[in-house]
Amino acid sequence: EEVFSMAIVLKEANLLHKSLLYATDLNPQVLEKARRGIFPLAQMKQYSENYIESGGKNDFSAYYTAQYGQVKFDESLAEKMIFSTHNLVSDRSFNEFDLILCRNVLIYFDKQLQERTLTLFDESIGTLGYLALGSKETLNFSSIKAKYRQLNTEKIWRKIG
Repeated sequence: EEVFSMAIVLKEANLLHKSLLYATDLNPQVLEKARRGIFPLAQMKQYSENYIESGGKNDFSAYYTAQYGQVKFDESLAEKMIFSTHNLVSDRSFNEFDLILCRNVLIYFDKQLQERTLTLFDESIGTLGYLALGSKETLNFSSIKAKYRQLNTEKIWRKIG
């Protein structure tokens, strides 16, 4: 769902047409579900509240159609998306990115695997790019911390070196 949320934010900022969104996961079934853009209708109430709370400009339901207890996100949102399997543990960097969102994944890794993953992100983020982590995750104890500046108290870091 995160990739569709990002597409909506970019569309409302008139930046979606300039963007390319990569959605990756280890599990091909998860990727296929996301690729179809079909999600349970029951989740939309919370998503709509989050959208309004974050300053959304439209009616959230304008971005999907509901039918038979499910919603399908507008296909125009997916035109700038690439879905690909990627293993954070064993795969290498495959592009240079301006922003990497990886929320609530590192908390399941031991210290060594966290360090490996953060190094992979560092290799993948261009200078002045951003890394956004989950609320319980941090760069504070990693070897890449000196290359990043945290934005206020958010779990977002900007690469400065």
